[in-house]
Amino acid sequence: MRRIFPILLSSLLVVGAVSGASTPMNKSTGIRYADLPAGAWSVVAEVRAKPGKERELREATLPLVALVRAEPNNLLYFLHEDRESPGHFVFYEIFASQADFEAHNATAHVQAWFAKLPALAEGGVTVIRMEILGKAGDKP
Repeated sequence: MRRIFPILLSSLLVVGAVSGASTPMNKSTGIRYADLPAGAWSVVAEVRAKPGKERELREATLPLVALVRAEPNNLLYFLHEDRESPGHFVFYEIFASQADFEAHNATAHVQAWFAKLPALAEGGVTVIRMEILGKAGDKP
């Protein structure tokens, strides 16, 4: 878990750079940081491959990117792999609401991925549910 924060910081810096530009955060919705709905649900999740299963977990996980980004209320979805520890994957996700995140977890593609984890991953998925701060109108 100690390595998740440098990876998360790198992700947030990339995301933050996008927020200052005129490029929409998600081309399909055109949502920008200032437009994030109240109650948007942010998640950081990580999973680690069993020794020798790094490639298989990567191959099982990569198809999720396009599938999740196509979900109607997914606002942002990044998949990262630790450069220093291949097979350690970190997800950064934003959904319009907690209900949308729960619906995401119930999709066939996510359930099929979860079903592969006992053979490929050590200990399943660790999830951190976060509140997004710094949106327009937030008070210090």
